[in-house]
Amino acid sequence: MSSVTLENISKSFGDFNAVSGVDLRVSEGEFVTLLGPSGCGKTTTLRMVAGLEQNTGGRISIGNDVVSDAARRLFVPSERRHLGMVFQSYAIWPHLTVFENVAYPLRVRRRPAAEINERVSKALLLVEMDGFAQRPAPALSGGQQQRVAIARALVSEPKVLLLDEPLSNLDAKLRLQMGEEFRAIQKRLGMTTIYVTHDQSEAMALSDRVVVMERGSIQQIGAPEEIYRFPAKRTVAAFFGTPNLLDAEVEGCERLDGRRVRLDVVGKGWRGSCEAANEARPGEAVTVMVRPEDARIVSAESSAGEQELKWSGRIAHTTYRGAIRSVVVETENGRLTIDAAASCNYSVGDNVRVVAHQGAAWAIRKDETVR
Repeated sequence: MSSVTLENISKSFGDFNAVSGVDLRVSEGEFVTLLGPSGCGKTTTLRMVAGLEQNTGGRISIGNDVVSDAARRLFVPSERRHLGMVFQSYAIWPHLTVFENVAYPLRVRRRPAAEINERVSKALLLVEMDGFAQRPAPALSGGQQQRVAIARALVSEPKVLLLDEPLSNLDAKLRLQMGEEFRAIQKRLGMTTIYVTHDQSEAMALSDRVVVMERGSIQQIGAPEEIYRFPAKRTVAAFFGTPNLLDAEVEGCERLDGRRVRLDVVGKGWRGSCEAANEARPGEAVTVMVRPEDARIVSAESSAGEQELKWSGRIAHTTYRGAIRSVVVETENGRLTIDAAASCNYSVGDNVRVVAHQGAAWAIRKDETVR
């Protein structure tokens, strides 16, 4: 296995900068996901690592080998980078059997027949497709095709595995199942993996680290929980789920530890304390994030605890979602969304109070830069 290092990578298509100044190091055996909306540059970044696109700036290294350096006009072709790739379409050849689809990379390299048989059998066993070796490719389900694509990517024992939206063509239940199965295979092999998706839940469930991208640049890099709970920017916070983002002004600041501070803030119709990454001056504008699952609804007459934020409002509407019921409360500061128990019986027009513990509220400075 090998590490992957991107140093100030950029890619331009004429006057359009698809990727700008990306710096990233993926350690050996690490699973890193490039996450972001369509057009953010994540697939272009992956294709530059794969050698399917040539970077117009910066340098890419796989292990100790520089495979692309724009300044030196060095570019190692894709087939010489020892990578495994799985694409959104799977690229399964319909005229070949499962065995021949998986064997293709080895036949191109003119490997001996005995070695091909051994490696293909091993790869199919790994993805639990060993009983389908002679099955025609068109007779496979979507999940089976995905397994074949993974086996083909692994059969040549690549240094790094690259995957571009490999689960997007599957239904929700199968996508979850296949994601878990693939992650188990990746952990077992200890294979360095770079994964591209626009699905936030998928990224959080599979990754060691997530790289959030927007407009060709990295917005934040971190463990899934870190990015979800402690976003560095408003755009990162908004990309994960449907958080409540409230405008507020700082009244006071206190250092909690080496990584966190407590801010006393005031908003329209509410005030209280929350946590933040950096100190802020009194009068400074911030955005306070409260996720729907961290807020709860109490009766309008209930009193909040000393360490709770509170808002008064009226139920605007509710939406049944199976496991939960989304409740929207109209407050003086705008609408708040709360994840309530599915069995709750709130009615539109009810006067209520929304409360959240200050430890679940996170403040982002308006001029916050990527950290």
